[in-house]
Amino acid sequence: MPHASIDKAAARLRAQARWRPLEIAFWLAAVASYFLMPSWHLILAEVAILGLFALSLDLLLGYAGIVSLGHAAFFGFGAYVAGLIAKYGLVTEPVLALVVSGIAAALVGFVTSFLVLRGADLTRLMVTLGVALVLREIANRLAITGGADGLQGITIGPIFGVFPFDIAGHTAYVYSLVVLFVLFLLARRIVHSPFGLSLRSIKGNSLRAAAIGIPVNRRLIAVYTIGAAYAGVAGALLTQTTQFASLSVLDFERSADVLLILIIGGTGYLYGGLVGAILFKLMQDWLANLTPQYWMFWIGLILVLIVVIGRERMTGWWLNFAATARELGRRLIGGRRLASSSTQDPR
Repeated sequence: MPHASIDKAAARLRAQARWRPLEIAFWLAAVASYFLMPSWHLILAEVAILGLFALSLDLLLGYAGIVSLGHAAFFGFGAYVAGLIAKYGLVTEPVLALVVSGIAAALVGFVTSFLVLRGADLTRLMVTLGVALVLREIANRLAITGGADGLQGITIGPIFGVFPFDIAGHTAYVYSLVVLFVLFLLARRIVHSPFGLSLRSIKGNSLRAAAIGIPVNRRLIAVYTIGAAYAGVAGALLTQTTQFASLSVLDFERSADVLLILIIGGTGYLYGGLVGAILFKLMQDWLANLTPQYWMFWIGLILVLIVVIGRERMTGWWLNFAATARELGRRLIGGRRLASSSTQDPR
């Protein structure tokens, strides 16, 4: 019996890990956007970076239940590390610098995880916010970071020595999209593994998870470190594609934006952060052009509607609409076939 249950669990994991047609369509659309929307490459690169940042928080919030108000700490730390090593010529290869920035952010996440995971949700919120504020003040005080003027004079070399960054953002978008896809594949592998299942059980009931032998603290420290690394890579991508880093990468607004993105897109299924980043950026640009002074009001109103109406109800409306449209299409096609067969009847 134990072996049978293990085999069933493994089969379920393999079934969940299979690629769905909608997933394939999503990434094909992302590739097609490079050819169909060349004038949007700068914005699309920013969307990809936002999506990676939201993905890093989704690993914590959606799968482990760790709420953070200071996730920008790792985003900003990775951004400054990438800028400093590029400015002073420590690492000239962008991809290698990206890896170094991710590792540096992961180390910060690992060290701070012992503070964050000691308390309950409210304590965690305050600790994560405090870490971000401390790092921001350090960046503001240090002369090497440029203080309030930001880190300037950053020069990013060509990727692999072959693909230079251009002002139109073509290289930046491809680079950001490839990094996002590779890290998404890794995250997908993580959440559909026994490690990911243990994270879901911890989120559901940490006491019960500990009772069945899951090392709760070690799992949470591991996923917190992974999430910090992802956020650090996202911040490094922003610095490399813009060749500038400022205190805004450590602001509370940055953490609030990524939470808003996850609220819009949903948590716990990886694509929530990506879809939320697309919708958030499109709404931001459209509303900023429509009403430059009040665009935040409209985004806040949309957020309130999502919370009041409920995502499940909105999704149910869409599913009902799609089912009705399919049924009408079926009847229409069936009626046409019946009419054509009756007209072709020789009798």
